[in-house]
Amino acid sequence: MNHTVIDIKDPIIKSVIHKIASRSNVGVAKYGTTLADSKEGQVAFLTHLQEELMDAINYIEKLKEFYGVLSENKSDSDTGAI
Repeated sequence: MNHTVIDIKDPIIKSVIHKIASRSNVGVAKYGTTLADSKEGQVAFLTHLQEELMDAINYIEKLKEFYGVLSENKSDSDTGAI
């Protein structure tokens, strides 16, 4: 495996890069392939992205609830009905 040395000054960026690498390794162990070598089609990738974004929205909503932001931003027309 090739290793490239990159001089990263920002500790936040360094942390994100390490997390991405770690998540990639978990994915390889779980799915038995790298993203680059995956044989899934474009629609499958779009579905994965859609699912991840829905999860992200749920996390945002939970944190807004936790910090009390939701009660401040509800509109008068919000009946709770979908």
